[in-house]
Amino acid sequence: MPRLFVALPVPDEIAEELSALQSGVPDARWVAVENLHVTLCFAGEVQGGTMRDLEEELADIAGPPFSVAIAGVDQFSSGKQPRALVALVERSERLDWLQQKVTTVARNCGIEVDRRKFRPHVTLARFPVGAETGHHIAQFMASHGTFRLEPWVAEHFTLFSSRTGRGAPIYKAEAEYPLTF
Repeated sequence: MPRLFVALPVPDEIAEELSALQSGVPDARWVAVENLHVTLCFAGEVQGGTMRDLEEELADIAGPPFSVAIAGVDQFSSGKQPRALVALVERSERLDWLQQKVTTVARNCGIEVDRRKFRPHVTLARFPVGAETGHHIAQFMASHGTFRLEPWVAEHFTLFSSRTGRGAPIYKAEAEYPLTF
């Protein structure tokens, strides 16, 4: 059973600029530049029939292209345990609308969707349980806190599958959905 998620792919030029941030923190598992994305909805493991339903229903989402901007960095943690370093994506009405539409479609297909508040971001690194980061995360945050990139135009969103690979997941684009009006 594939693990599925719906995301905005990060354009190559933006991904290259983000990759320049990926250093200086021990135990960080840096995300491969080709895997950088903004998750709209994580579906988890999905049966084949449900996947086909999701593919079809996502095609009914119609909206215009919109601007996406990265501004700042943050860390996600569980208590004192760091989980990830992320580049923050600025909230916008269009981004929130698309995320809500995608989530509604997934729920309507019978997929159990996480109910946490949407915090748009691009994951730069993940940490294993027990990672020793010391003061390095604080230095990372201080060094990159004002990081900003020129906005890009999201012209499509993508349904991805994720399979475990050697040390890092392997993402495959299953279907792309244009944003056109």
